[in-house]
Amino acid sequence: MERDAFVVRFGGVFEHSPWIAERVHAAGLGPDADSADGLHARLVAQFRTASEAERLGVLKAHPDLAGKLAAARRLTAESTGEQASAGLDALTDAERARFTELNERYTARFGFPFILAVKGRGKAEILENFEARIGNDRESEFATACAQVERIALLRLKDMLPG
Repeated sequence: MERDAFVVRFGGVFEHSPWIAERVHAAGLGPDADSADGLHARLVAQFRTASEAERLGVLKAHPDLAGKLAAARRLTAESTGEQASAGLDALTDAERARFTELNERYTARFGFPFILAVKGRGKAEILENFEARIGNDRESEFATACAQVERIALLRLKDMLPG
């Protein structure tokens, strides 16, 4: 696949971070990149070998769960669908207030938004994860957030490509 077409198609798999797809393409594509799992492995390899500052940039590119961007309908199509699948587009006022409070505390503590692959999860499970992880140390939470970004990328790729 030609570089520009590849980046257009896969540049958003890691939220607002087309540089990952650009690096994968520059490294060369093989037949393994024709499957979700194979392409995911290549994308993840580029993400993991990126600098900490670059990975932090990917984390910061993610929106808050049920946050202001969602309310303003300014999420990417992928994030909109993922959050809606978890019921985050239909919160009560009390639930929205709880998410807002947790988002603010989490971001103040860690310097990046709370990230969880929400597809297939419900509001209660998401809140449980949020409340459990907010007590982590920054190093552990950075690693957890990166793992969740990788999981989100895999789920997005599985929606785009065969296994």
